Amino acid sequence: MDLKEIISITGRPGLFKVVAQGKNNVIVESIVDKKRFPAHASDRISTLADISIYTTDEDAKLLDVLASFHDHYEGKACPSHKEDLPQLEGLLKKILPNYDQERVYKSDLRKIFQWYNILINAGIKIKENVKKEEVSEEKEVKKVAPKKAAPKKAISKGNAGKPSSAKKSGTTKMASQRGK
Repeated sequence: MDLKEIISITGRPGLFKVVAQGKNNVIVESIVDKKRFPAHASDRISTLADISIYTTDEDAKLLDVLASFHDHYEGKACPSHKEDLPQLEGLLKKILPNYDQERVYKSDLRKIFQWYNILINAGIKIKENVKKEEVSEEKEVKKVAPKKAAPKKAISKGNAGKPSSAKKSGTTKMASQRGK
């Protein structure tokens, strides 16, 4: 499973993957208990790739922080998000030394630990997904490079001066008749 497909929904605990898309909602499935339910357009949905963490320098992408967790804990589960807050802050300080303690909410700090454990328990390969993400971003940058303009096609003389075969719509006829 790709980390880009995993979402967070404000007000709902845990992480989800999008299963299907409806007219005004998406059907999501919990990664933890596999229950499905609709997430409506009014729900605030974020993919893990879109989430960043405040640091004293530039903001750090959550995927990069999760990869650092993976390296630090060697692909195993980290301490529970229910541990004492000072202990969790100290652990995050080891993994992400420049995170902004004033702007990162305590609840968000707990979510990082909870989400990492959810991903590990679900068997999702974090490190491999982050590498795929970096490679796909490099490809997108190459695609955006400007291209040379294609030469214009010459109009064939056989069709010049002949009326097109498309029929006029009723509104166009009415407008032309009013002008006479």
